[in-house]
Formats: sequence, structure tokens, C-alpha cells
Amino acid sequence: MRRTHMPSYLILRLDGPMQAWGTHTFEDYRPSNPFPTRSGLLGLLGACLGLDRSDTQSLDALAESVAFTVRLDTGAPRPGVDRLMPKRHTKLSDYHTVLDARKVDGSTNKFPIQSHREYLFDAAFTVAIGSRPDASFSLARIAESLRRPRFTPVLGRRSCPLGRPLLERPDCIEADDAKAALAQFPPHSGLIYSEDELVSDQPTWIRDVPRYGRHRQFATRRIHLHRGEESS
Repeated sequence: MRRTHMPSYLILRLDGPMQAWGTHTFEDYRPSNPFPTRSGLLGLLGACLGLDRSDTQSLDALAESVAFTVRLDTGAPRPGVDRLMPKRHTKLSDYHTVLDARKVDGSTNKFPIQSHREYLFDAAFTVAIGSRPDASFSLARIAESLRRPRFTPVLGRRSCPLGRPLLERPDCIEADDAKAALAQFPPHSGLIYSEDELVSDQPTWIRDVPRYGRHRQFATRRIHLHRGEESS
């Protein structure tokens, strides 16, 4: 029996010259996950909403308000002059020297260190944001902040600007589930990482849930993969 009221989703498109979605690290090596992390996406929304990093109550409320489903859009054409060139999702490393780097024990290193930071090039993702029960931050409020962000949104790190507006549609869409919502937008298929168990029975674990008020500490969550047919 078909439900009379389907869930609503906001659809984001994450596309830019570079992206970096950090995983567990210390300063000498800063790798990137191959897809946007929960902490990175919450940071993106928090910036658009104008939430201060010290406002842990609001940040926790935002985290409890939303669920993310992410699709890797390998093969999606770029808009503009290279419209026919496919995405390749290349990972490259950048070399830095860093002063006042953090040590394992949390103290500051008084000596400069060498640091290698990974970035994703030629990557694009489509994200379906769903609303959790009793959400403090509604999808309508989040959509308005994405249209008129308070702070500058970036794709994981400050050196990764947006290549296009975040919202794929100005308002929410309805669909049976997040997978069906993503299928409405090109390239319509691809590898999906979801917090929704309806997408797949293939679970994996990732440590990317921010513990606000505890500097750079993260908890683990279970995600599900759906290996749909990818566009060529």
C-alpha cells in the first residue's frame, strides 16, 4: 500500500575544482575520504546557518535533525566548456610545512613539521538531506540558509571553493526514500553511501561523527552501500 505522505529531501550538488573530506589524522598526514563525511556535511550546513563553533548546543541539535545519503557522481559531465569530459575522481597530495602543529598528546609542537594533505580532483557528489523525527532545524530553514549562507561554504577545507550553487532544487522534493530522491537527478545512478538501511544490506563503519565540545574527537557510525549501475 502506497504511503499518502512521502518523506521530503533537500538535494545538494557538491562540485568544485577540489574537495577534501578529512578522516582520522594528525598533522603530518591529512588524508581525505573518497566521499563527504558526516562531520564535513554538518560543518557545511552549520556555516550556511551561521552557527558558531563554540555553540555546541545548536551544533548538536543540527546533527540530530538531519540524515545524509551521498551519491558519487563519477562520469557526470561538467557544465560549461568541458561539458563532455567525464569526472575521474582523482586523489592528489599537496605538500606543506606547518608551525605549531598538534602532537598526539594534544600539545603544540615547537618545531616545524612536514605535512601532506590529500584532495579530490574532478569529483562530484549529489547529497539527499532527510529530516529526522522532532528535528530542531527544519529542511525549509536549512534550504533558506543554503540560498543565503551566513558564512562562506566550502567543500571540506577552506582551500576548496564551490564551483556552483549548493542546491540542485530551491526547495524540497518528495520521494519514497533517499535512493529514489537521488535517482531523479543526473547521472541518476552511482555508488551510494547512506545512513538509511533501506538503501542496502551492505554495512560498513566510519569514524566521522563529531563530538562537539571535545576538540577533534569523533564517534563511529554505520553506513550502507548501494552499488548501483554507474553512468558512463
